[in-house]
Amino acid sequence: MSLRPDWNDLLSRSGSGLLGSALSEGILSEESPFIPRMGWFIDAGARLGVSESAVLTVAWICLLAAGGALAAGLFSRPAAILAWLLHLCAAKSGGFLNYGVDRFMTMGLFYLMLSPLPDRRSLDHRWRGQPLGDPELLGFFRRVLQVHLCAIYLFGGLDKSLGRGWWNGDNLWRALTRPPFDQIAPELLVRFKVLFPIAGIAIVVFETGYPVFIWLKKTRRLWLICIVGMHLGIGLMMGMHLFALVMIVLNAAAFGPAPRHTVAAEGLDDRAGGGLARGGLPASGSGVDSA
Repeated sequence: MSLRPDWNDLLSRSGSGLLGSALSEGILSEESPFIPRMGWFIDAGARLGVSESAVLTVAWICLLAAGGALAAGLFSRPAAILAWLLHLCAAKSGGFLNYGVDRFMTMGLFYLMLSPLPDRRSLDHRWRGQPLGDPELLGFFRRVLQVHLCAIYLFGGLDKSLGRGWWNGDNLWRALTRPPFDQIAPELLVRFKVLFPIAGIAIVVFETGYPVFIWLKKTRRLWLICIVGMHLGIGLMMGMHLFALVMIVLNAAAFGPAPRHTVAAEGLDDRAGGGLARGGLPASGSGVDSA
């Protein structure tokens, strides 16, 4: 919704923006002609006599409609496929202006597109009477998402730990004072500068320790709360609300309490995180239960 005023300028080949999609799509074409992009739809529209502006407007409406259908659980599979494809095309065509949240949204939509649908609370199940997705297959995709998040946080934490900026708080100061993320007055930040090294070290520990402590039953809830709190802080103090929301949703989907019908089918505890009962991975182990 927030991109609607700038949607056409960002993705138009002849828009008034500083960086249109022509340059980024040209680079994509050199990398591979098979990478999805908005140019595909624009070219198809041109052959049918539809203007570029109209094609981009229709694409935005379709993306919004697909997101609404996914939120309601209505026509879940087609909506998930359409949302993933359109979001991926927009992210690739606007490659110079996207950032981490676009990659994580594409990743989440990809898993959603492949996962068993619908779920128990969706309109597809309650209203249209469609049967629930296979809970064991749901456990498999949840496991893949869990491993993916562990890799992301591990390498993110290791990267932060290599320099001094996170240990002494300098990187945190730069992040909070650099436009457009300077949501807090510098005068207020100076008052609490002693906390910057502590917060920086805590972030490194949370991310580097994520692949270990998120799996342990005794520390999973604590680590999940810490990670969610970290992303809430990013959203509130830097104005990166969408990024914070996406990361919280991904963590909740991966390591939050599993749906009861899924747990029952997999023979897991309701805090076990939706592991596989018959998928070649142990449901529990010495100190490490299936997540």
